[in-house]
Order: sequence, then structure tokens, then C-alpha cells
Amino acid sequence: MSTMLDSLLVRTPGVCGGRIRIGGTRITVHRIAVLYKQGQNAEEVARTYPHLSLGQVYAALAYYHANRDEVEAELAADDAEYDSLKSQPN
Repeated sequence: MSTMLDSLLVRTPGVCGGRIRIGGTRITVHRIAVLYKQGQNAEEVARTYPHLSLGQVYAALAYYHANRDEVEAELAADDAEYDSLKSQPN
């Protein structure tokens, strides 16, 4: 039985901040993109998360590459928020 690629990724309001993620998991495309940017290839990501199939990882990477500007902007906003929170006094 074949799998439609668009069924591998889902977006659910209230789950993972509404970000697109691998269906049936809480692993977001953003998390996969960060690992990829750190130098992991798809096979290494699949080994990092053994409950993911290689197809799921490639679907997440395809989404990242097709929507790179959007994902990069969201990652930059996350980094800025982290830096802001980190610099606040305890």
C-alpha cells in the first residue's frame, strides 16, 4: 500500500504551537530542520528518532526546503525569544 506524501505531515491547533509536524508524533519540521542545519543527514535524523521512518524525515526536509524562508523566520523568532528570556533577571 502506498503512502501519500501530504499525509505524512500535519498541523493541529494547540499541538506543538500549531506548527507543522510529522503525523502521529510531536516532532516538528522545525526540529528536523535544526538537526539538518547542524549537519545531520536524513539517515542520521532517523537514527536520532528511531520511531520515525526515513520517509517521514524526508517529507519534513522537503517541507523545510520548499518553505525555507518561512521556517527560517520562525526559527529566528524562536532564537530571539530565547535570548530575550535568557537575559531577563531571575
